[in-house]
Amino acid sequence: MKRKIEKTAGLNMLLVVLGLFLLLSGCGEKNLPGGASTADDARASRSKEKETKLTVMLDWYPNTNHTGLYVALKRGYFAAEGLSVDIVQPGESGVPQAVAAGRADIGFSFQEEVTFARASGLPVVSIAAPLYHNTSAFAALASSGIKTVEDFAGKTYGSWGSPTEEAVLKALLKQYGLPDNSVQIITLGQSDFFATIGRDVDFEWIFYGWDGIEAERRGIELNTIFLKDLNPVFDYYTPLVITNEKLIEASPEVLKKFMRALARGYEEGYASPETSAKVLLEYAPELNETLVVRSQAYLADEDRAAREEGRPYWGYQKESVWSGFSNWMHEAGLIDQPIDVKKAFTNDILPQK
Repeated sequence: MKRKIEKTAGLNMLLVVLGLFLLLSGCGEKNLPGGASTADDARASRSKEKETKLTVMLDWYPNTNHTGLYVALKRGYFAAEGLSVDIVQPGESGVPQAVAAGRADIGFSFQEEVTFARASGLPVVSIAAPLYHNTSAFAALASSGIKTVEDFAGKTYGSWGSPTEEAVLKALLKQYGLPDNSVQIITLGQSDFFATIGRDVDFEWIFYGWDGIEAERRGIELNTIFLKDLNPVFDYYTPLVITNEKLIEASPEVLKKFMRALARGYEEGYASPETSAKVLLEYAPELNETLVVRSQAYLADEDRAAREEGRPYWGYQKESVWSGFSNWMHEAGLIDQPIDVKKAFTNDILPQK
């Protein structure tokens, strides 16, 4: 009887231990809908806690200049680098101001804006040029007869109100032997190009990869004069990816992770333009699909031409482009002194291949 009691007591103790084990195991691995468990959830939560959060500010509404950013987000390239990226619209103060103040870690801008910012003491730095050449152009309806700068004489120009814009136009008029007053300038602000061209004004400044492609889609024939073909100094970088000096100094590895993921996104965007266009449309469904697909194909051609020209890797910036445009802005009276271009941009954050 004693042996039986001892055996029963031992068995009961074993059952208690097993029950506690199963109870604890059940608490640690409680199944959730979809087959997940609290342990999986906890691991995911810890992973999220380890992610570095970055805020990226656009320079305009989402468009094909940003496709690579959205591809990197969609494909998980940022997440693979341990980054959580939040994309925000530009504020009223401007992207360089927001980046300099730390309200955004990274932003999209353009060379003249960064040059103005550096000249005014803002510690912003360009860390990539998604496009190797300036794709902006003066555009007029083909029926206007405007084909060269000389044809600007006696015409009306629609401006968005930038001091650089007017200075570039006047410099080109001088270069081609026309007086400043040979063109009437009307400030249109952010008016729709297609609502004003040929009605309120004779010619305007457009970015061909967007408005030029939209004109093609609408069947509107334009005459275009690309700035880069008029004077090499106007073949400056637009857009740019920028950050601030403090972040470069404090967290260079974080920025390198970001740029590694971003470069993958842009390279994929140019290699598979139609597929990548659809990714952009997922995030910005209000955009016209045909415009986005054709625009992405246009930028893919630009990227291919840059590689064939000898650009070392995506995002690369040349010092000569920065110094040439900075010197021109100084000569035009837009800034008091040329900026120190070595501090205005860097290729060191890029994944050099």
